[in-house]
Amino acid sequence: METVCKIVDSNVNSQITYAQAVDILNAGEVVAFPTETVYGLGAVATNDEAVKKIFKAKGRPSDNPLIVHIGTKEEVHLYIEYISELAKKCMDVFWPGPLTLVMPVKPNVLAESVTAGLKTVGIRMPDHPVALALLQQIQKPLAAPSANRSGKPSPTEAIHVKDDLEGYIPYIVDGGPTGIGFESTVLDVTHEPPVILRPGGITKEMLESVIGPVIQPSKIEQTMEETPKAPGMKYTHYAPNAPVYLIDCDDQKVQQAIQQLQAQQHKVALLAPASFEHIPTDFYFSIGQTGSKEEMGASLYHALRACDKTDATIILVTATSTEGVGAAIMNRLEKAAGGKWYTR
Repeated sequence: METVCKIVDSNVNSQITYAQAVDILNAGEVVAFPTETVYGLGAVATNDEAVKKIFKAKGRPSDNPLIVHIGTKEEVHLYIEYISELAKKCMDVFWPGPLTLVMPVKPNVLAESVTAGLKTVGIRMPDHPVALALLQQIQKPLAAPSANRSGKPSPTEAIHVKDDLEGYIPYIVDGGPTGIGFESTVLDVTHEPPVILRPGGITKEMLESVIGPVIQPSKIEQTMEETPKAPGMKYTHYAPNAPVYLIDCDDQKVQQAIQQLQAQQHKVALLAPASFEHIPTDFYFSIGQTGSKEEMGASLYHALRACDKTDATIILVTATSTEGVGAAIMNRLEKAAGGKWYTR
């Protein structure tokens, strides 16, 4: 399959690109497009055969539910059985934006493959001009997980999508780098109080300022069978080719770790704040200024992917606190590392 990649910006006739993307989606195919979080791989969410092509292209297990993207708030009632007052508050304040709400799904409307047999569905309205233009032109819901092969770091640029999915999908809409750099917060509003199934750019603190108490499960609670599961969170994610280890954001500890690993003939890639640039290592990738979680979030997946372009045999990533968006960053890093910390 040939994969076509078309840029949309103010300097080209973007309408032709949107029209082509809409035609491809309406024909039951998949299209990659940018959102404010990461690039998504979209298919019309009411077409089961089209949705199955997402799973095939990604190599994604079919029991992993998908998030549905819509272009206007008014569309929610078409797919959701019951919209609570709490959900409406969240939509009013945080939509469009990086917040997915898990709500009771209307039966026999969305494709079975979207919900993976659950009676709920995650739905969001993205805050990105390209995503919104596409959604509003097609006027249909798009099921869209991240546009990468399953288990790899999520794509924050069109070139990342091409690296992973060239030959697997027909069309990529290139809207430039994404903004936030990691996936949306997933909030299950079918529980009382609501439960954060996946931390993201909309933090627990931000949610609680609007709707009151919100539960954010601990790492241990997330593994419990009774804890609700989020779309896209059932399997290992975000991992580059070389093994990833977390390490405290401490200059001396990092230097000692690199020396020990190099003595064992490892080639070490270090992902750390700009203040660590002086440390001798085989490969260094900055993840922003020390303490800036926003910079770290925006650059994290790009840096993890950059490691795959090197011959690094081990990757060290400095940790951050779990305050605010730090919870989302550490959630992704723990998964990329499989929970491993460098302790030697």
